[in-house]
Amino acid sequence: MNNNYSLMIHGGAGTLDHVKEGKDAVRYLESIRIVLEHGRYVLSVGGSAMEAVEVCAVMLEDDPLFNAGCGSVLNENGKVEMDAAIMDGSDLSAGAVAGISNIANPVMLARLVLAKTEHVMLVGEGAMRFAEHCGMERVPDKYFLTKQRIQQYEAAKRKGQQLLDHDAAGQEQKLGTIGAVARDKQGNLAAATSTGGIINKKWGRVGDSPIVGAGVYADNVTCAVSATGYGEDFMRTVLAKRISDLIELKNLDANLAVKQGIEYLQNRVKGRGGVILIDREGRCASAFTTKKMIHGWIENGGETMHRF
Repeated sequence: MNNNYSLMIHGGAGTLDHVKEGKDAVRYLESIRIVLEHGRYVLSVGGSAMEAVEVCAVMLEDDPLFNAGCGSVLNENGKVEMDAAIMDGSDLSAGAVAGISNIANPVMLARLVLAKTEHVMLVGEGAMRFAEHCGMERVPDKYFLTKQRIQQYEAAKRKGQQLLDHDAAGQEQKLGTIGAVARDKQGNLAAATSTGGIINKKWGRVGDSPIVGAGVYADNVTCAVSATGYGEDFMRTVLAKRISDLIELKNLDANLAVKQGIEYLQNRVKGRGGVILIDREGRCASAFTTKKMIHGWIENGGETMHRF
């Protein structure tokens, strides 16, 4: 067994034309680097893959650069509704929440669903009551109402459009989700995703992020996958599970599996977005149909890498 650890994270896909060389690019890449190094420490001292993906997702949720947690976009009513999921590849256990608000770290609530209930997903008010039962503090609306998100929401309202985050109305948008996948020293895999969804989305809309097999999947037999992009495309193709099946049924390596998976997404539904993956051997791979995807990785304990 490979006793090294591997970690990958992502922070959204799209044209990212608003991120030029210089200050903006440095902010994104430095955030990715810091999160990866924190995850490296967790894994290097023997922490589990589940611990690593949760802590990395929490850090990304706490960074307003990304469309999750405090950086979440606003729905048609000017409110935040967030989705998140986490999955353990050792036994296929999973926890997910959808349509929640006033929770700083939705991925932590998803982990509690996994750990403390017999269910996989809780939604809306039921999820919020469960959070209260678990002692999770609610944070005020103002915690989420950043200047950038309010401007995006107002632009979307003026245009009468539903937009994907971090771009101007009428342009191809950044498709916002954050995610993490990991393989620990024991060979266990895990995956997590979290998102605020789409700007000006319909009240109650849920994307792929909390859907096991669509936006997140982990199985020690194959791989761990986290997706980012236009959620409806990933739900219709059940893409994360499809990529896992390519490894199990066709014995593909990590790079070929994500390549074929993304080709299927493009060919079948003209899907927009990308995926990150770590396979059972700790090999890292990514692919996307957009111009860019913010992501970084540490493969088998090696150098920290990040790019658009």
